[in-house]
Amino acid sequence: MQMEGGHRQKGPLCTQYLWDRLGAPLRYNGSAAHPACPNASAPGPGPALQQEVETLVSHWTLYLNLGGFFVGLFSVTLFGPWSDRVGRRPALVLPALGMALQAAVYLLVMYQQLHVAYFLLGRILSGLLGDYNLILAVCFAYMADISDRRSRTFRVAVLEACLGVAGMLASVAGGQWLRAQGYINPFWMVLAVSLAAALYAALCLPESVRPRQPAKLFTVRHYLSVYQLYAAPGRHKARLQLALYSLAFFLVVTIHFGTRGIFVLYELGSPLCWGPDLIGYGSAASYLAYLSSLGGLRALQLCLGDAWVAELGLLSNILGLVVISLATTTALMFTGYGILFLSMAATPVIRAKLSKLVDENEQGALFASVACVEGLCSLVATGVFNSLYPASLHFMRGFPFLFGAIILLIPAAVIGWIEIWALEPEYGHFTDAASSPTESRAVTPPTEIVDAAE
Repeated sequence: MQMEGGHRQKGPLCTQYLWDRLGAPLRYNGSAAHPACPNASAPGPGPALQQEVETLVSHWTLYLNLGGFFVGLFSVTLFGPWSDRVGRRPALVLPALGMALQAAVYLLVMYQQLHVAYFLLGRILSGLLGDYNLILAVCFAYMADISDRRSRTFRVAVLEACLGVAGMLASVAGGQWLRAQGYINPFWMVLAVSLAAALYAALCLPESVRPRQPAKLFTVRHYLSVYQLYAAPGRHKARLQLALYSLAFFLVVTIHFGTRGIFVLYELGSPLCWGPDLIGYGSAASYLAYLSSLGGLRALQLCLGDAWVAELGLLSNILGLVVISLATTTALMFTGYGILFLSMAATPVIRAKLSKLVDENEQGALFASVACVEGLCSLVATGVFNSLYPASLHFMRGFPFLFGAIILLIPAAVIGWIEIWALEPEYGHFTDAASSPTESRAVTPPTEIVDAAE
């Protein structure tokens, strides 16, 4: 939770820093002139300047995400399967150190007023050590190691709720801190929290992989183990379910990343014209959906199967995005955030479904592949939404949110199709993929797992 908070705080702060740095040469101070937002309402070139700054920030965000993705794609698929043999702790220490290096580079850029292109160096250094996606992959694999099939969905949801709590606290503190002291001190905190997380993983966290085995790090075998999850012979139906759930996960997370990435831009511009404090509260409200989704998932599991809980979560997401796309006042914007109260219920269900489709010694490889999908989501979301947003400013500023709501209909259809026409699993330990809600809560005895695998 510590390292997640540092990362979650860094995202909005970095966007606001880019807004200020890139707007300064153009003499645009829209993010500093609140709440009247005079540059956006004044006669003359104000609106044109705002649109130019928004476009520049969108493009630089795209460049940073591209740099992190292409480097992280190879490191995550290397470290994830490696953790299945040597343990989860080393694979948690490395990305935490990488994020500390990234924060250090960002601080150097701010102190020396270097060009924002140097942010790419920090992203690449963090990507080489796995970045945020490896932290997620190893944390979810760790959760799969210590949970049984019956409780795994809720355990995964608890872990995602921890991300929300950390992000909420970091957003509120980051917004107020930025308003009071500027950018430097919050990024010092990011550096300190990342180092603390690395020390905690190295010294205090119990190892979940037993027994650990020595394994080479730099070998093609790790990449092959990820590939074989989707290409192993004799597991056609299981592979099909993996592919379908991965597609649903890709679309859900892409929309999540894409809309989350432009929230700050949307709130900074006219007619909302939010300042750092309101942006912090808005980010906290969006992260509050993690907690409300956890409570909603737990309550709905008493009467519904996991898949139908995910469907309700997608409905909440769709309705919330539609309201946000039409928001012209602060009250309506926060109403949209409120409707998103169950929006994060779909992703833990999909993660748990995927986890139950593979063997226990393949959890690291599976979540490494999921992390790659997540990295691809970030890339696609940044490319699509950061290009769509400036392109739609002249006719509807909230159009990207409406576009995301429409796309979410596809994963809703995919999950519903799997649940209704339940594909027959080929192995006994794939019973969770069956359509019956009661079957999804059944625990398969270990002896049946061994017999089925044989």
